[in-house]
Amino acid sequence: MKLTKLLALGLVVGIAGWWWLGPVVNGPGADPDTTPAVPVPVPAPSDPAALVAPTRAAPAAMASSAAPAAPLTLAPAAAPARPADGNGLLLPVQGITAAQLQDTFTDARSEGRVHDAIDILAPAGTPVLAVADGTIEKLFNSDRGGLTVYQFEPGGRYCYYYAHLERYADGLAEKQTVTRGQVIGYVGSTGNASPEAPHLHFEIHTLGPEKHWWEGASLNPYPVLRGEQRLP
Repeated sequence: MKLTKLLALGLVVGIAGWWWLGPVVNGPGADPDTTPAVPVPVPAPSDPAALVAPTRAAPAAMASSAAPAAPLTLAPAAAPARPADGNGLLLPVQGITAAQLQDTFTDARSEGRVHDAIDILAPAGTPVLAVADGTIEKLFNSDRGGLTVYQFEPGGRYCYYYAHLERYADGLAEKQTVTRGQVIGYVGSTGNASPEAPHLHFEIHTLGPEKHWWEGASLNPYPVLRGEQRLP
């Protein structure tokens, strides 16, 4: 009887202790197999940034959205410089400088004539250049001048005369427009020039109202070609 009471008392004490000291959920001694998992927060659908997975930026060299390089712009070529004297006349023999010119304007010639021109010595075949823009007024072959060119300037005030040419430039024709520096012929010794001294005989004439290529008052080309004097 005493044993039965002791067993009943132990059972009551055990049940009471179990009820009072039951297992603590998530406590320091909690069993990992029975501990409930902590829920992970899910971003709300209204937050678009939270639904987009982060991506790694592409290298700059491979980015297709890189701005194209600006096109290279070339500066226009500079126009040929004009002489400082303002008349725009070019030395008519290629490769000859102003320092090489000699003033032969007043030199005596046969039959009491005065030269009225400048002789520019150069090897035969040296290109002869138009001294200014203008028009080929006359191509003429004379006893004294040989193969010659008469060029009018656009305003019709002056005529430029080139003589003793070896030959004309290919395609040169009367009434043809030429530009300053254009090859119009080649140095020679045709006419009464000496074959031992090929040269260009060059004259400047002021034209009268009739605009005759064979008439006009002569001007000394020497100071004009040297840049020391303007055309009047």
